Amino acid sequence: MLDEGHKALRVLIFGRVQGVFFRDWTVKTALKLGLNGWVRNRSDGTVEALVVGDSETVDKIVKECWIGPSTAKVENIELSNAIGIVKDGFEHKPTVNLNERRGT
Repeated sequence: MLDEGHKALRVLIFGRVQGVFFRDWTVKTALKLGLNGWVRNRSDGTVEALVVGDSETVDKIVKECWIGPSTAKVENIELSNAIGIVKDGFEHKPTVNLNERRGT
């Protein structure tokens, strides 16, 4: 359970977000803001992140994700609440193959 004033969000980012250093930018931005979580590419071309921290700071990185690195072009962001069980720090995870997760 998260402390009062904290939240965890699953952030799914659509657009030109792979091959433009979006994950590296996310790690750098999250660490600068003192957030915990991870970021990874997905085989469908999106970038997925789990962001955990102070509510206002989590909201701030979501707003920053709309901009991202200069070479990105974000078209949409989907947010959903998450449990927020992560290690301290922010890590770059390997790409997830969505077909493998579905067993196809």
